[in-house]
Amino acid sequence: MTARILVCDPIAEEGIEVLQRFGAEVDVRTGLSSDQLCKTVDSYDALIVRSETKLTADVIRAAGKLQVIGRAGIGVDNIDIDTATEKGVVVVNAPTGNVISAAEHTIGLMLALARNIPQASVSLKGGVWDRQRFMGTEVRGKTLGIIGLGQVGSEVARRARGLEMRVIAHDPFVAEERARVLGVEVVSLEELLRESDYVSVHASLTEGTKRLIGEAEVRLMKPTARIINTARGGIIDEEALHRALEEGRIGGAALDVFETEPLTEHSLFADDRVIVTPHLGAATAEAQERVAIDVAEQVMAVLRGEPAAYAVNAPLIPPETYSFLAPYLPVALKTGSIAVQLCEGQLGEIEIDYTGDIAHHDVTPLKAAVVRGLLAPVSEEHVNVVNVDIVAQRRGLGITEKRGPSHELYANLISVRLSTKAGDTTVSGTLAHDGPHIVLIDEFWVDVPPTEGYLLVCENQDRPGMIGAIGTLLGGFDVNISFMNVGRHQKRGRALMVITTDEALTPEQMKAVRDVPDIFSAKLVRL
Repeated sequence: MTARILVCDPIAEEGIEVLQRFGAEVDVRTGLSSDQLCKTVDSYDALIVRSETKLTADVIRAAGKLQVIGRAGIGVDNIDIDTATEKGVVVVNAPTGNVISAAEHTIGLMLALARNIPQASVSLKGGVWDRQRFMGTEVRGKTLGIIGLGQVGSEVARRARGLEMRVIAHDPFVAEERARVLGVEVVSLEELLRESDYVSVHASLTEGTKRLIGEAEVRLMKPTARIINTARGGIIDEEALHRALEEGRIGGAALDVFETEPLTEHSLFADDRVIVTPHLGAATAEAQERVAIDVAEQVMAVLRGEPAAYAVNAPLIPPETYSFLAPYLPVALKTGSIAVQLCEGQLGEIEIDYTGDIAHHDVTPLKAAVVRGLLAPVSEEHVNVVNVDIVAQRRGLGITEKRGPSHELYANLISVRLSTKAGDTTVSGTLAHDGPHIVLIDEFWVDVPPTEGYLLVCENQDRPGMIGAIGTLLGGFDVNISFMNVGRHQKRGRALMVITTDEALTPEQMKAVRDVPDIFSAKLVRL
């Protein structure tokens, strides 16, 4: 039977040709409202959209034959992923098609900053020949600091090395060996900001990266440094950047993205040291052609029953395997997330240990959930059973998997060990009647039940009054404790206190916790 595909937003003609070459019947109908879509989609096997069309829960539920949704681009905010997953509809995107375009735009903005190109053009077109005013600098020999060494950041690094720049990067989730291959030195964020002549942002906007570059971070930069953002608006605190420019604490900025888009007025627009473009990172004919072809090929792969490299939701595994492993996916996700938040230093080796009955199944979905938890603080990549190895390889992450019989205490256990130069961090989780429980942190057996909020992890001397001291301190901060547990090896030895709180502790409050006598370390984890 011929597959019917509805293209809801304009895509490059090359993508349409791919669909037709595979024998699909393609209808291009753009600008349909949600009501019109609900009345139209029932006869289609696949939908392809960009960012304009909203595929709501009602639209997806109205599509009785729908097997796959393709997003020609990276973002899937306009697609109800939960409803698609619930209906067994695979959602695919095209996250790599615009990588080169975004990298080239970054380099273009950096050179424009270095040579004052936009300002000089406006001046000359206004009738002024003023060479001295627009004296520039060479980028050769300068230091470029890249925040986020993912796909775009890596391509920027390659091009900057070709310009004979020194390239440093901050990305705790990329292996040092991967950085060395690119000719990049991995440094802390503070060191990057202090040393860079140009700072280029290439991170995803997540809870962990929102306002990553704020007032304190900008103050670390050289007064001659320039900052570039072609990634996501909101990573740079625009008000802090504006103040730094007004006070002469930074040399300039080039912004392609903003916290609110679209926009035509902003306090930064009036500053001649700021270059702005309207989110043009992916706006090239080649990029639009690539994403159209990529998404078309993936849509046809799913319709033929083949795996798609960039499926963003349900893993394609046998139903009987999924039914057994599905309850353990939240365990794997939470175990990876807590482990990466507790570890310090550049991520090196990753070891995942599956013990019990789960070890007798294809554990790839559990591996994907662990990696998704590891990357959640810094990346919006959708990691699943299809692309987990691709994502890990791209970031240079070496993952070792082990399997074993049931643990003496738990029938099924998922353990994640992260190795860095600072040491190893191990977190283990299991499934109980009420959901995922974290039962081991490093060498201490604990029990953290499923809950929302924050986890305060304190290693301390086991002595009378420790629990009371921390409880009293948190009470004075008006921080509510919802649960607490202590793990220890022996009386009055080292112990681990785990406390779940409803509110996050501020850096000042965390310092006060660490200053409590006999507290050896204290870390805060978002649950």
